[in-house]
Amino acid sequence: MRIGNREFDTANHTYVMGILNVTPDSFWDGGKYRGMDVALGHVAQMIRDGADIIDIGGESTRPGASPVEAVDEIERVMPVIEAIKDRFDIPVSLDTYKNTVAWTGIGAGVDMINDVWGLKGDERMAEVIAQSHVPVCIMHNRQKAVYNDVVTDVISDLEESVKTAIGAGIPNENIMIDPGIGFAKDYDQNMKVMAHLDDLRGLGYPVLLGTSRKSVIGQTLDLAAGERLEGSLATTAWGMQQGVSFVRVHDVKEHVRLIRMIEAIRNCR
Repeated sequence: MRIGNREFDTANHTYVMGILNVTPDSFWDGGKYRGMDVALGHVAQMIRDGADIIDIGGESTRPGASPVEAVDEIERVMPVIEAIKDRFDIPVSLDTYKNTVAWTGIGAGVDMINDVWGLKGDERMAEVIAQSHVPVCIMHNRQKAVYNDVVTDVISDLEESVKTAIGAGIPNENIMIDPGIGFAKDYDQNMKVMAHLDDLRGLGYPVLLGTSRKSVIGQTLDLAAGERLEGSLATTAWGMQQGVSFVRVHDVKEHVRLIRMIEAIRNCR
């Protein structure tokens, strides 16, 4: 899979997507990286720590977060995107479900769109991505956490989103999928989906896992967000065993080391 100027061997390696939230209200790092110097310093540190992609978000997607107008989201992310593309040589992903934000970001050099509504939140998003020839991460989401069988239904929903992508002209090689841990799922549903990550591989696309410091870890271990690093690492290790190709994380250094160690052992078999 090609993202920006880099080829990703999604069949044989797990890559780290470092999170940069330029939001005031994200659940873990809201407000930490809103200043330009601080944001760029954090990007530089994530690159030194081994990040393969930087994912920039201008709207919090935590439960109960207030919606952000597209113009405000653009004002938050555009200066950071432009500065990162000017100063660093690393693929940049933009976390948005709005076609106008995506189009503006792509014009500034964004290499990939990460859509938390799986192309279902904005009817023009698939068209914009297809016209721009950038890859997309299609994440699972729903309005309500109501399922017959959560694993089967998540796969079915993702198939619908992929069909939308293909119908708009997005090629297969530009698609990855995300089971949407923490989105429209209660604790038991999140855990069941994680237990069956290997089933998603049957769709034939690289899988991105985003569990970093999320509430499902906090509920399991009875820990606040600031104490969920070990739990996050455990989900990444599990995801690797299930064949995920990308992990979206806050703590880049620790996840890069974990992945290197697991892959070193695997390569000795």
